[in-house]
Amino acid sequence: MSDTTNGGTEINGAAGNGTPKIALRGVHKRFGQKVVLDGIDLTVNKGESMVVIGGSGTGKSVMLKCILGLLHPDSGQIQVDGENTTHLHGRDREKLLHKFGMLFQGAALFDSLPVWENVGFGLIQGEHMPRAKAKEIAIAKLGAVGLGPEVAELFPAELSGGMQKRVGLARAIADEPDIIFFDEPTTGLDPIMADVINELIVQCVKDLGATAVTITHDMASARKIADHVSMIHKGRIIWTGHANDIDHSGNPYVDQFVNGRAEGPIKMQVRAL
Repeated sequence: MSDTTNGGTEINGAAGNGTPKIALRGVHKRFGQKVVLDGIDLTVNKGESMVVIGGSGTGKSVMLKCILGLLHPDSGQIQVDGENTTHLHGRDREKLLHKFGMLFQGAALFDSLPVWENVGFGLIQGEHMPRAKAKEIAIAKLGAVGLGPEVAELFPAELSGGMQKRVGLARAIADEPDIIFFDEPTTGLDPIMADVINELIVQCVKDLGATAVTITHDMASARKIADHVSMIHKGRIIWTGHANDIDHSGNPYVDQFVNGRAEGPIKMQVRAL
């Protein structure tokens, strides 16, 4: 887990499962004068499900993009399987990306492609797999998220929001990645469909034996899918602990966030009318 402050449970990779799957050490990122990541320290061990909670604009998505190499941190180090990946480029970066699957916040499906081709996109474009084989795998992965083969020939516009999320999840697991990122996986879904997606995430991660990192502000989702939870606030990890400890963290920031209270140490900027 992460190096922690303010009452969290510290769990480090060396004491747990050997080399961490992902480790961030002192990662900083700013855009102009705006500091987004202010020395992030986070450790995710192999095979665990880490959920990072925090409000909008606290740096969750930027952190994921830095791990993926879509953004380069200004300083600090990011390791994947013990390898410093902070400055990888070209084929080395491409090789690293094969370890990752990603479920995007809005599913991010290609409107012009049928469902099966959306799911198999990485297999066809990245792995240069024959289309027939990619389609076979895509249909199997759709089945893993509860969608029948008849859905494969539909287009994203013909699907409900919940079905689009399932297709996005099928795409995320199509290449059976070592690491899966989930970016606000339940945003825009009703509570029942959100729980369905959470259950599918848990099952798919378990079936693959993958390491999962989820960013969310949905506490029902966090409780459902997390082994451990970290909270990010103003670009720093301020608490990490077991998911079962989230409701008695002893951290006033965490307590305010998980209970959704307006009053507390987290101050929301509201412009007076």
